[in-house]
Amino acid sequence: MKRNLIKSKYIFIISVVAAGLLLDACSKSFLERAPLGTLTAGDVSSKDGIAALLIGVYAALDGQAPAQTAIGGGNPWEATPTNWIYGSVAGGDAHKGSDASDQPPVSQIATGQFDPSNGFFNTKWKVLFDGIVRANNLLALLPNATGMTAAEKSQVKAEARFLRGHFYFELKKMFDKVPWVDETMIVDYKQPNNVDIWPKIEADFQFATDSLAELQSQVGRANKWAGMSYLAKAYVYEKKYAAAKLLFDVIITSGKTPLGVKYALTARFEDNFDSDKKNNSESVFAIQMSANNGTGQIAGSNQGEMLNFPYNSPFGCCGFYQPTQDLVNSYRTDAAGLPYLDDFNDHAVKSDMKLLSTDPFTPDTDPIDPRLDWTVGRRGIPYLDWGNHPGQTWIRDQTYAGPYGPKKNVYWQFNQDKYKDANSWAPGSAINVVLIRYADVLLMAAETEAELGNLDVAQGYVNQVRIRAGNPATKVYKYINDATPMAGFSTTPAANYVVNPYPAGAFTGGGKAYALKAIYHERKLELAMEGQRFFDIVRWGIASTVLTSFYTYESKITTDLAGAKFVVDRNEHYPIPQRQIDLSFKNGVKTLDQNKGY
Repeated sequence: MKRNLIKSKYIFIISVVAAGLLLDACSKSFLERAPLGTLTAGDVSSKDGIAALLIGVYAALDGQAPAQTAIGGGNPWEATPTNWIYGSVAGGDAHKGSDASDQPPVSQIATGQFDPSNGFFNTKWKVLFDGIVRANNLLALLPNATGMTAAEKSQVKAEARFLRGHFYFELKKMFDKVPWVDETMIVDYKQPNNVDIWPKIEADFQFATDSLAELQSQVGRANKWAGMSYLAKAYVYEKKYAAAKLLFDVIITSGKTPLGVKYALTARFEDNFDSDKKNNSESVFAIQMSANNGTGQIAGSNQGEMLNFPYNSPFGCCGFYQPTQDLVNSYRTDAAGLPYLDDFNDHAVKSDMKLLSTDPFTPDTDPIDPRLDWTVGRRGIPYLDWGNHPGQTWIRDQTYAGPYGPKKNVYWQFNQDKYKDANSWAPGSAINVVLIRYADVLLMAAETEAELGNLDVAQGYVNQVRIRAGNPATKVYKYINDATPMAGFSTTPAANYVVNPYPAGAFTGGGKAYALKAIYHERKLELAMEGQRFFDIVRWGIASTVLTSFYTYESKITTDLAGAKFVVDRNEHYPIPQRQIDLSFKNGVKTLDQNKGY
């Protein structure tokens, strides 16, 4: 078996060493931290030293290194690469969860009432720039490294630029006005943020696309196809659809994982959220997570989602990240197995809201998309192999945040000894964080084709995703015996699962507006609880309409959205952290400008 990248104690240590290199150049900059070591350029300018530095750049992907305290504090969930707060909670996929007193900065983000003083934004900014610093330090040292061939240097450079592109992509979609700092500027990180950095991001991903090999010896490393997929995604965000189409055509035809497996949807939707099935044909680029890796910490075990397990449950903590009723209703299908694109909330899925776990309850019996029950934990439906979700006893405050629990981030019971990490007060998990998966690629390609007027092609891509959703292997089945769920599953579906592809000519007959609406909804269903929703509705220009409708509907069910409001020309992007503006002064003049509306 190929060895995963960033999985051992050795690699953890190297990541910290890498972070300490050359910090004298930026200790008073955005990162505001003191040097961690006394390494010189000569100490790491060998082939082994460069390899260690590259591993350090990869290590920054998880948002937890170097050990949070080294970058000035902040909780692990504030900078998690899953973006569960900034993408899913802010976008209406989920409530913050827990209770009203817990993590109030998340409540501000959930209700659109955030401002530049919210410390979560500062943590996210610092962690992403930490990754950029690591990449820049490596790129600055690489030309003079000894014991490396030109081809080896080219591969390292391409990987470093790919990773830098990722960190800047995250910053751009979060904050919009972001300063660009590359390896030629590391003596002065106080750069202005008044220039659009999209062309720079494109250049990094283009270099990765042109220079990276198709195959890698380690599954966690970026390859040519990951670079091309990221470049295509950047083009979609910029609405450069003609350029994006050229790339998607090639990716869909020829794209492969780092180990040479052709990109394809897995037969089972849920395989994308299973430690036992990770790095499959759908994984375009993923952060490699592990459990019990010898460090005595859960930093490499998706620590950023340590709060996101049902409350008062076998997982121990903490009751955050509760899916919304709006999201659940989105999975309702009609008798033909198609979604209700406009009025799904008029066809609400039955819930156990306001019921105790001891009260009688029968789950909804009308047609629904089976992806619901691999995304949302709801009463009476198998919660993986942990038993039927019991309802209220696994919810910290039902009135505050509703009756549902998250599911995509949860490990199975039968192999928890391998994939659960209990080295902290809340659990870690070895489920990978997949930053781009092939379903995302197909739906971006569908969006691109629809924008270009190729509606039949767009429908074909969407239907690939829906056909997988309708695969019998994707259905959730009842237990053989509810009293002993570990005995396995029966052949009886746990709900009335009905999902089908759109009939031939539906997109063409409905027109471009209809096709785009269907694609937008499909992304909501397929990528729910994966940190994408807020960024999608912003780039589509529908955030105000969608979130205003969401607040109106959902606030009648729960109490956590009181006062929620989307402010046009403000809330589309998060504010530049005030702390970073304060630190940006150079010769008495600030180099960072605030976003509009703050």
